[in-house]
Amino acid sequence: MTRDEIVDAARLWLGTPYHHQASLRGGGCDCLGLVRGVWRDLCGAEPETPPPYSPSWAESLRQETLALAAARHLRSLAATEARPGDVLLFRWREHLPAKHCAILAGPDRIIHAHDGAAVAEVAFTSWWRRHLSHAFSFPGVTD
Repeated sequence: MTRDEIVDAARLWLGTPYHHQASLRGGGCDCLGLVRGVWRDLCGAEPETPPPYSPSWAESLRQETLALAAARHLRSLAATEARPGDVLLFRWREHLPAKHCAILAGPDRIIHAHDGAAVAEVAFTSWWRRHLSHAFSFPGVTD
């Protein structure tokens, strides 16, 4: 798969309403559901089913659950190496685990889902860059 195919697949989810723990294009998804859906669209069956999780799971567990799961199935990158089509993880506070994910759509754009809004493509602003904690590439991506 190419980076353009990943970004195009993510854009098909634009406008999908936010729904915690869901992953149904047009029906509802959360940030992880978006990444899971793009995986299914391009890679096939999901390699694992995420366990149930609450909106405050990262604060409660204080473990890098999301980053560890991503590392099992995606190729880890330095955050500065991320390119369009890569998966980005964010942490809200320096002392907390990463709990939000997005797909880099371009040098200055990300696609993500967040509570209270539909999947959107937004500017990858300095605020997002300050909270960026991890970057991953889909397996087999070609440039």
